[in-house]
Amino acid sequence: MNERTSKRLLNAGSGPAHFGRPPAAFATAEWTEVRLDLDPRAQPDIIGSFADMRGLVEDAQFDALYSSHAIEHLHAHEVIPALREFRRVLRPEGFALITCPDLAAIARQLLQAGAEEIAYQSPAGPIRPIDMIFGHSQSIADGQIHMAHHTGFTAPRLARVAFAAGFSEVRVMEGGSFDLWAALVGPQASLATIATMFEHSYLAGLFDDAAAQANSSSAPLAQI
Repeated sequence: MNERTSKRLLNAGSGPAHFGRPPAAFATAEWTEVRLDLDPRAQPDIIGSFADMRGLVEDAQFDALYSSHAIEHLHAHEVIPALREFRRVLRPEGFALITCPDLAAIARQLLQAGAEEIAYQSPAGPIRPIDMIFGHSQSIADGQIHMAHHTGFTAPRLARVAFAAGFSEVRVMEGGSFDLWAALVGPQASLATIATMFEHSYLAGLFDDAAAQANSSSAPLAQI
């Protein structure tokens, strides 16, 4: 396939193939997914850390990047360099779609029900506020030390670090499962085109005003 008809998606910190699948908008023949993960047991296409992909991924190789519940595993000082890596491997018209735990929503749950009350069930088992803050306790106890969380995000913080990494526009919204979703947009990306990809999904709220902002030089840079 040539570049005009095929687009490439980097799944950064993908985990196993059956886990953390990208949104349905990427599940078309137009997109080819490349999985990158630090753990060889996940059988990724590329083994390595998304915090530093130099030597693994050349500049401007991907049309989009997806990262699900991965950036919270970084230490705080690694976050902006990692997001700069996201920007480096994306084409100028590309964008990154990131989801991670929402500290504000987790804090509300913790204050209401306590740190160890089960908030929801996941494929890994019951999840409590303490798991969402520090990493899934049982997985870590089972030896998966890389599952520990070393930093966390609120909507304003996620927007701030994305701008600090050099993205041209950042959209952040709260999800429905103690999570945040963010779109980090490249300098030549069309917000209207990206919005069309997600218009019938739960992510449509990220781009509610995309068409108007795409044609307005005075539009705000962040939607938080």
